[in-house]
Amino acid sequence: MISEKIEFKRRHLLSAIGGAGLVWAGVFPGLALAQSVFVRPLRLVVPFPAGGPTDIVARPLAQMLSLALGQPVTVDNRAGAGGSIAADSVAKSPADGYTLLMGTVGTHAINPALYKKLPYDALKDFTPLGLAANAPVAVVVGAASPYATVADLVAAARRQPGGIVFGSAGNGTPGHLTGELFAKAEGIQLRHIAYRGSAPALTDLLGGQIPLMFDPVQSILQQVRGGKLRTLAVSSRERSPVLPQVPTLAETGLPGFEADAWWAVFAPANLPGPLANLLRSEVERVVRSDAFREKLGNLGVTPAAAMRQSFTEFNRAELAKWGKAVHDSAISLE
Repeated sequence: MISEKIEFKRRHLLSAIGGAGLVWAGVFPGLALAQSVFVRPLRLVVPFPAGGPTDIVARPLAQMLSLALGQPVTVDNRAGAGGSIAADSVAKSPADGYTLLMGTVGTHAINPALYKKLPYDALKDFTPLGLAANAPVAVVVGAASPYATVADLVAAARRQPGGIVFGSAGNGTPGHLTGELFAKAEGIQLRHIAYRGSAPALTDLLGGQIPLMFDPVQSILQQVRGGKLRTLAVSSRERSPVLPQVPTLAETGLPGFEADAWWAVFAPANLPGPLANLLRSEVERVVRSDAFREKLGNLGVTPAAAMRQSFTEFNRAELAKWGKAVHDSAISLE
């Protein structure tokens, strides 16, 4: 009986908000409203193991959402199939706001082209709640490499088509596909070697077994700061705040080139409008806060900038860009 009364109160509140067309920041302060709507803990599903880059974003975001919503937001790491297992589980969850996904460029832009039979639709099966963070991919070589600039690398690749290899954390990863996008844009041929994660690829790069690697900045930053690796460029639209001296690929001669790893919050499809708006407001409040920026630390992952378009438009553009990279690389997974 008590639980029925709570749920009735919640439905009544949402109905009243939607019917009256209230402005969130006006009649209802966000904090008081959020804390009156949620009556039990929420779950943020993370599609990769604990301790990885996605956790860097998910855990502080969950902690700060907990304060905003007045309920615990627990992180549930559910790894497997490049994030597809977690994404599918959220897509099939009730659209009540209590189950959220820490989606990634992998789950929502790469996997739809990479996997032959993906159990979810990246656009139709989710309600987007907001972009949370970005990290560029770095073009990195050994400290003793003859390539001091991107121009050096491109010139060498033109002299020996297909003779230069690059490593990445694996087939279909942002590093691999950024390498493919770069080669296509420059009109050169590079040969890809897929590793089982960033660590073994970095070991071979440091040891001189491979001359080049494409990998998100947070993975290579420590070795760059230690002087063991050299970063030729980053793939973001703007320079990385942790490597401000390193040019973007756009600055090296590829205008408009942009290929970030990114993280965003999603709910299942058909989340009621008022509830979706409330969660979008609170996610944005967290992402724009100085506290969230501080919690991300100085690792190369930065809070997402304000969107230049709607999230749906952004997601469609990312699906097209990364899907083409997958197609051009001629890879697919079961």
